[in-house]
Amino acid sequence: MLIVHHLKVSQSERIVWLLEELDLPYELRVYQRDPVTQFAPPELRSVHPLGSAPVLCDREIVMAESGAIAEYVLARYGNGRLAVPVTSPQYPDYLYWFHYANASLMMQIGVNWIAAMAAGQDSDSPLLPTLRERLDLHLQLVEDRLSRSPYFAGSEFTAADIMMHFPFGTMKAFYNIGLDNRPNIKAWLARISDRPGYQHAMKAAGHEQDPALDWGATRGAF
Repeated sequence: MLIVHHLKVSQSERIVWLLEELDLPYELRVYQRDPVTQFAPPELRSVHPLGSAPVLCDREIVMAESGAIAEYVLARYGNGRLAVPVTSPQYPDYLYWFHYANASLMMQIGVNWIAAMAAGQDSDSPLLPTLRERLDLHLQLVEDRLSRSPYFAGSEFTAADIMMHFPFGTMKAFYNIGLDNRPNIKAWLARISDRPGYQHAMKAAGHEQDPALDWGATRGAF
């Protein structure tokens, strides 16, 4: 059986969600963040040297990195589900957004978050508006994509949507990018929120309420 080492309030919830959507059996091992530092507990280092989550164990295989784990699960156990065939016209979009989530969007959010913390709340540093302008370019790119299709790879929900969710959902616990004037992103989040696999996964990951929909919509507890 697949074992998922999950750190609460982290990107490892992507893997829980993927497995729920694929209806694959798995064992979930949950770790709490240190209440002072908010870092992962040291016992995660006994699973993977970096001591971060997610970590997937599949018999003798131990794998970290949410994107790599998602690709591994899809390739070995997905049977074509939640992925796009390489022969499909939508394959380039699927591939781009699947990797854009962490390679570009999460990187830009992280830079803004760390810079804001380092500068302080009342800082007049010219760097912060410049970084915010760059982040807004990314958000507009996402908004424009979702104005043309309901999901990132086209008309169907795929693993690219799972990868893209975290920056707009649970990441808000650390840095809220804001979604004012982003109606297409909000509509996409609402579509995802209605998926049973998503709801089951967020419960399993430790959320009492939908982490993505506190921007004004009243969805209630799971």
